[in-house]
Amino acid sequence: MPAEAPRERWLNRNVWALAITSLLSDLGHETATAALPSFLAVIGAPPVTLGAIEGIADAASSSVKLVTGWVSDRVGRRKPFVVAGYLLTGLSTGAYALAHSWIAILAARTVGWISRGARGPLRNVILTDSVPATARGRAFGFHRAGDTVGAVLGPLFAAAALPWLAARFAGDPTAPFRWVFLFSVVPGVASGLVVWAFVSEKASSGANVPRFFATLRSLPRGFRRYLVGVGIFGAGDFAHTLLIMGAAHVLAPQYGVVKAASLAALLFVFHNIVYAATPFPIGWLSDRVGRRGLLSLGYVVGAVMALSAGIVVTRHIANLGILAGVFALAGFVAGVEDTLEGATTADYAPAEVRGTAFGVLGLVNGVGDLLSSLVVGALWLADPMLGFGYAALMMALGAVLVARAR
Repeated sequence: MPAEAPRERWLNRNVWALAITSLLSDLGHETATAALPSFLAVIGAPPVTLGAIEGIADAASSSVKLVTGWVSDRVGRRKPFVVAGYLLTGLSTGAYALAHSWIAILAARTVGWISRGARGPLRNVILTDSVPATARGRAFGFHRAGDTVGAVLGPLFAAAALPWLAARFAGDPTAPFRWVFLFSVVPGVASGLVVWAFVSEKASSGANVPRFFATLRSLPRGFRRYLVGVGIFGAGDFAHTLLIMGAAHVLAPQYGVVKAASLAALLFVFHNIVYAATPFPIGWLSDRVGRRGLLSLGYVVGAVMALSAGIVVTRHIANLGILAGVFALAGFVAGVEDTLEGATTADYAPAEVRGTAFGVLGLVNGVGDLLSSLVVGALWLADPMLGFGYAALMMALGAVLVARAR
């Protein structure tokens, strides 16, 4: 009787290293992200600029994902681009410390997010190639969990550091934020070094990859239908930094501006704890019951979260328990979305064009992020409920379309 072939391990060095890499990268840029809304307020930027910064940076990020994904398919190499992307993201986040206007923040954010966008699809291909198909949900979930541990530690550091620094730089209200931004460089650069030292890839010749538009046409029809639902949801999936701004806004009359900013950052820490706890169990479950229904359910929760956020901000509900509930829903949605959208794409895409498929997913998400951030931010000026109501409608429609996709 022939010996049974050994089972391929899914929790291998690549999976561990990529999780640690994302932990370090998120520790850096989420530290800066948690401080950014209040920093913009201190330098006199209106609320709509946050939506513009997030939306434009995300759109720039998405604009390179498709091209770099296809190029990596043709070249057959991905690791060097991933290393460079992590290094540049870390350096550009630290550049916020030099900014004196929201335009400068926009420029630094855009550079960082372009490099972030370029590396994302390529890293996902390396991750997909590193594990058996039956364990993709667990691998993506484990990676996202590592990612969000950094996203928890970053805002936690910002929440602790800002009051401490404010007491030492009383004459300059921008100084505490600038020191926090400078700190973010250290883990950001370390993330690129981890990929360089510990991650290996399966190089290919790229000989079977057609030209750009032919590659796009070759993607499965079912995948394209699935992307319609993802895109509609994305058109309402506003940047969760808007929740930080909303929380700081409703808490400021009761707690003051600085303490409200610190509490809002702590709420974002709670958001990221839920975000970190969600991916692995959701990925594990998707390996057993399928991914599309779970993803649709996550989209429905997103619609509920958006409606709840609109009510809280419109009615100025300064209840920390209620605010924590809204942030928890948002963290759950982010965990489901980030885990299952990637794992589902890996299921659809043939191996030889997988970089292109992840690039298309990134482009669809980025266009949705731009639209949602700008629309929700603009509608906020008239009535926050209009912005969050629009978001809830688009999220619910996306849930229906993904559920109906085959």
